[in-house]
Amino acid sequence: MRDKIVKISIVFILLISFKSIAQEDIEGNAKSNIQTYTPSVLLKKGQWDIKFFNNLYTETEATFDGVQADKDRENYLTSTIEIFTGISENRRLNFGVILELRSNTIGGKNAFSVFNLGTDDYSRKGITSIAPSLKWQPIDRLGKFSIQSSLNIPLVKRETVDGVFLDEAAWNFQNRFFYDYTFPNGDWQLFSEINTQYFFGDKEVAAFDDLGRKTNSEGSFATNTFILNPGLFLSYFPSDKSTILGFVQHSNRFGDFTQDFTALGFGGKYQLTNELNLEVLYSKFVRGNNTGLGQSFNMGLRALF
Repeated sequence: MRDKIVKISIVFILLISFKSIAQEDIEGNAKSNIQTYTPSVLLKKGQWDIKFFNNLYTETEATFDGVQADKDRENYLTSTIEIFTGISENRRLNFGVILELRSNTIGGKNAFSVFNLGTDDYSRKGITSIAPSLKWQPIDRLGKFSIQSSLNIPLVKRETVDGVFLDEAAWNFQNRFFYDYTFPNGDWQLFSEINTQYFFGDKEVAAFDDLGRKTNSEGSFATNTFILNPGLFLSYFPSDKSTILGFVQHSNRFGDFTQDFTALGFGGKYQLTNELNLEVLYSKFVRGNNTGLGQSFNMGLRALF
């Protein structure tokens, strides 16, 4: 299954590769949305940006207390809907809302089992959080630097039910710092992100079976923890309507519970119409501590008008 999806991703990237067309200025009409509206760039007043992004993470290994071992496959599908609009005349403030839906399976089920939205003893699904958000540009002369601040409100009371984890039940305050730089020839772009999250709320109270496996819980394991998650993305524009990119991401959790991991990945974007973009990404978790180790397959659609 993994090899098949990787091959499909590679074929997709090859299909969207055309001869290079140099970028023009950010306000130029010749530029496509994938070149102009990077995550760093805010919307004009009255503009709308709607994203539907799907992340399928599947893992068959874990590393805890310095020991890495195989495990029964677990699968986590996160579907995110983001809706933002410009609300200021000077293009320095956007308002939006982010909604997350999840479908998870355990017990060695195949990765595609999350799409069955099953209700058996090895599956859980639901709308898990909503986050009102502000995106703002703090420094007028740095148009490619912006911050997205969100308050993630959990809609889940019990993280784990019958051994199946769904999502964190903690509230969290998130700030994402965006900056990108386009090289002079216009064919290459470097995008950077630092994501910070502080988790708070009720502390986890959990029950365990005779083998020490968590069976049920209320509250959150993530309470009183802080995440620092930097990422670096290098993009190449074979044409004004397509992008090929590679990236590295790292995550560290500090506080009452600690963990860290590093992921490497690649992908591409293609502008289907003047308003609609398609994005495909693949990433591999190459190392970590107190975490699962797996890979993720991502596909998203973005409408900007």
